Amino acid sequence: MKSVSKVENNDFSERPVEGDAATADTSALAQAASAASSAGQGSKAPASSTNTEEADAYDSSSRMTHPADVAEQLENLTLGEQIDLLAGLPPEEAAEAVAELDEHIRVEILENLSPDAAAALVGEMSYDDAADVLDELDEDHSDSLLSKMESEDAAEIRHLMAFDPETAGGIMNTEVIILDENLSADQAIKQLREDIEDKEIPYYAYIVGYFHNLKGVLSLRDLLLLPPGISLEIAVGRQDLITVTYDTPKEEVARLISHYNFMALPVVDYEGRLIGVISHDDIIDVIQDIASEDLLGMVGAGQDESVDTPWRDSVRMRLPWLLVNLVNSALSASVVYLFDGSITQMAILAVFMPMVANQAGNTGQQALAVIIRQLAFDRFEKGKALEAVMREVKIGLINGCILGLIAAVASALFTQNITLGLVMGAALLLDMLLGALAGAGIPLVLKRIGRDPAQASSIFLTALTDGAGFFLFLGLATLFLL
Repeated sequence: MKSVSKVENNDFSERPVEGDAATADTSALAQAASAASSAGQGSKAPASSTNTEEADAYDSSSRMTHPADVAEQLENLTLGEQIDLLAGLPPEEAAEAVAELDEHIRVEILENLSPDAAAALVGEMSYDDAADVLDELDEDHSDSLLSKMESEDAAEIRHLMAFDPETAGGIMNTEVIILDENLSADQAIKQLREDIEDKEIPYYAYIVGYFHNLKGVLSLRDLLLLPPGISLEIAVGRQDLITVTYDTPKEEVARLISHYNFMALPVVDYEGRLIGVISHDDIIDVIQDIASEDLLGMVGAGQDESVDTPWRDSVRMRLPWLLVNLVNSALSASVVYLFDGSITQMAILAVFMPMVANQAGNTGQQALAVIIRQLAFDRFEKGKALEAVMREVKIGLINGCILGLIAAVASALFTQNITLGLVMGAALLLDMLLGALAGAGIPLVLKRIGRDPAQASSIFLTALTDGAGFFLFLGLATLFLL
């Protein structure tokens, strides 16, 4: 975002804040850096030094490094070293690097800067990045930082923060090229040259009418190739626009951009007025988030958890699902307890019993992964969902027959007991069939009742295949062997 007042040196806090009669304390960030270095873990006691060797080592050639590379370097430093390094960067570069950091790291950095320094740092970010960062802070803290920013910037950021972060409005950017439909091509190009420096998304120009209704979209190449005197209204004609409303789930936005191979997708309100644009780089982040959330959710971990998440938060997120898993394990154990007499009479049953449950569990996990991946980026109609379940059942049946036959022969040869081999093969086939059905069905059922289909699906699947596997194998053994 561009501010009226520019920062002329490396100190974020050099920038004036609205309502102040004078500039903010010029050493705010430096003092925070020194304090963090001296305390090791974010203490704010003053210290004499303002920069460390890490900041000094960041020479002119390093300043050309991409913000993502700087963020990666920051993640390997202590809090004090992170603040020292940021203090040695130009404000805009520092802001871009902080925006690339993991949520927990950037929150810690902002909490250990003075309010003036933190507000100046956030003020250098693009509006959408600033909104994302402030959303991660406590409400009082974010309000405090917004109050120290220029009113125009603060209003734009508050506007973005009002949208649900899981929707198109929560990931859109408002710094886009907007042109009035009454402009001629040469007038539009002149305005483009004046405005493009401050725009975050320079791929397309968005043509709007009198009430800011979106009339059309032109790539910059198409705009430059227009005859000079033609009006934009004529140039766009009656385009069949592909847009999303601000409350569209971000997963659907990702699907549309991937389907149409767009560089950006306009966001409108229910009256068709343009309110922002979602770029492909934001969608890459969404896709990565969806994949990691699904992976972590399947096993009951926190869906936004990383190695930088505070351990107390990880315990809080994981413990409930571990308790659910404990209950499920107890149910499986109770099934085994029902057949303790059979196991006592024929101890070999305890040897083969885990094989049935494990094989069925793996079958279910394969079906689960395929269905969850499909649900992440596509919508399942009722007929297609049933077709997908039947496909997984068919695969489970064929694999179960093949592996059941192998297990039956191997078990019969190992124990010299043909009946035991047949019991083993039949139990394996039935449990693998059940695993395939459950793996495909559980996420669809969760989706149907409005829950995240990836959330702890693996825990429920394991409970079902273990309990059923033990019951089928021990039940058949009791029926035919004892």
